Amino acid sequence: MKPVFKKFVLILLLIFNSGLHVLGQLPVIPYPSEVEHKSENFIASSINCFTSIECMNEALFLVEKLHNEFGVESQISTKKNTSNLRLTIEKDKLLELGEEGYELQIFRDIIEIKAPTSTGIFYGIQSLLQLIQKNSENSFMVSGVKILDKPRFAWRAFLLDEARRFKGMDMVKELLDEMAFLKMNTFHWHLTDDQGWRIQIKQYPKLITVGSKRNGSKVSPGDKSDGMPHEGYYTQEEIKEIVDYAASRHIKIIPEIEMPGHASAAIASYPWLGAKGEPLEIPEALLAVYPDIYNVADPEVRTFLKNVVDEVIALFPSGIVHIGGDEVKYGQWKDSGQANQFIKEHNLKSPADLHLWFTNNMSSYISKKGYRMIGWNDITGNKIHDYIDSQDVHLGRKLDQQTIVQFWKGDPKLIEETAKKGYDIVNSYHVYTYLDYSHESIGLEKAYSFEPVPEELPISYHSKILGLGCQMWSQAIPTRESMHLQIFPRIAAYAEVGWTQKKNKDYTRFKSSLLLLKKIWKRHGINYYGFE
Repeated sequence: MKPVFKKFVLILLLIFNSGLHVLGQLPVIPYPSEVEHKSENFIASSINCFTSIECMNEALFLVEKLHNEFGVESQISTKKNTSNLRLTIEKDKLLELGEEGYELQIFRDIIEIKAPTSTGIFYGIQSLLQLIQKNSENSFMVSGVKILDKPRFAWRAFLLDEARRFKGMDMVKELLDEMAFLKMNTFHWHLTDDQGWRIQIKQYPKLITVGSKRNGSKVSPGDKSDGMPHEGYYTQEEIKEIVDYAASRHIKIIPEIEMPGHASAAIASYPWLGAKGEPLEIPEALLAVYPDIYNVADPEVRTFLKNVVDEVIALFPSGIVHIGGDEVKYGQWKDSGQANQFIKEHNLKSPADLHLWFTNNMSSYISKKGYRMIGWNDITGNKIHDYIDSQDVHLGRKLDQQTIVQFWKGDPKLIEETAKKGYDIVNSYHVYTYLDYSHESIGLEKAYSFEPVPEELPISYHSKILGLGCQMWSQAIPTRESMHLQIFPRIAAYAEVGWTQKKNKDYTRFKSSLLLLKKIWKRHGINYYGFE
């Protein structure tokens, strides 16, 4: 390229990138809290990255990304004054920025990321990676800007259901990378359900030798089975590897082990666990609610579940265990002499009261281990399903106060009621957040419009809304490509709902910035919906 023409191209790039900033179109998703544009731009062909020992992992992550994504040669430096990129822990910024906030400044000759924690440094790096523009074959450019940023919500979750469709380690790591890029910090891992058990429990080997396999798959009960055996599970060593991988990206993993319903795979492995005590096959229909339920009146069954929880807790240091607790059909308990006797002896008022007794029993056990329990909002005892008889939901107790409630179904007013009772809540209202729903049902704009804090909730209870989750249930995503089409680009909308301050949300700006993000996804091999 001739020098004059090269200079002309550089000027055009500078004008284009600066123009985006002047118009307020900072191409960062999720959008930061405060943005101040500068006229100067950082241009370099290599990076000397200064870092303290507290964020060495983040510096190594950045160096690898710069090389792989942009071909930029970088090295870690111990000399701050001669470095053109500086990562600095400043603990006195904790009050201003919180545990996850950061400050990013782009000067003519220096890029600085400051934060009170290594998590904030990591998120500053994610913003920087979205701002880098390839300048020429041998250099890159970042437009001048000062960003002060911190998340709106502490809980920004993505759920992957692998009980119905096992995906494997490579796909999970890929999703963790994309979550980290969007500053999502909670991976909700749905590992057990009627259609499969995906986690090794050493004390009960049949959970994987039997429970991880089924003869075929079909979406709905009325469909024809594909006749293709489906199987897969994670060893405990593989779980540890994925947990470490997520932690290096500042993502905590919350495992979901379903109880007392969605238990067919476990009961197929050990029939004595079930309320009927009879053998069964793992069901093939993926979009169905099955009647099989643990016999929680049996102390041996409760011991089984607590032993499972013990092994799960040993693998996941997140401090939280999800027990599901949703879509429990009470028919088998109602037909069980042992369950009815238990209800009578413990002065319980209904099958729902037994459900709540069991939930509290597990919550107490998990709490003694130093963890908190979370479950879908069925665990509050409210009637939210048509297949449950009103006479079966009389309650004589209330949910343990330390339990986190994940709202997914029912009248949204239940969120307000639950918050006013003092419970912490994760809002995953299915009408807005279920990624298995079609793009016609939940379009990008509808996903972006989701508001985790109910409009009628008094401000004094706003802190009870921990954040949100978006859920990728896997009934109809047999392949990596079909999964991507359901997740992307809607996951970016949920990321911004969780991170960006409400006053800064702007769908028009978001869609504009999404164009640049789509280019990045193409580089990553992500086949998003509406792929161009």
